[in-house]
Amino acid sequence: MLLGLGTIVEGSTYRLGNLRQMGPGYFPVMLGVAMTIVGVLIAISAMQPSTDPEHDEDAIPDAPEWRGWICIVAGPVLFIVLGAYFGLLPATFACVFVSALGDRTMTLKQATLLASGITISGVIIFVYLLGVAFPILRWPS
Repeated sequence: MLLGLGTIVEGSTYRLGNLRQMGPGYFPVMLGVAMTIVGVLIAISAMQPSTDPEHDEDAIPDAPEWRGWICIVAGPVLFIVLGAYFGLLPATFACVFVSALGDRTMTLKQATLLASGITISGVIIFVYLLGVAFPILRWPS
């Protein structure tokens, strides 16, 4: 919630524009609104009493899930690095693939299919439909 509110405050310092002609602050403000709403919904659901008291004991794992933490943090780092040097396609694939491997039940085949689907969808949506100026593929010079 706090991150969403901070995004709204910072984004509102830029010109917002409207839906037809978005200014530089429009997307951050809308993203902040969405983050705040999700935060409120999470807080409300956390305050609800549990329906299964026996299940509450299993909610906290015995040991930290280092694999999940490492994979989920490594995904966006890979996106930043690969996106800067190689383009949207390898960056998106690597980000989703590595992040998906943070789930112990995910197989390599499932992670590959998920990453392929998200990559294809992302390229179609962001490059072809929205015209975002992000190269699909490039080689570092």
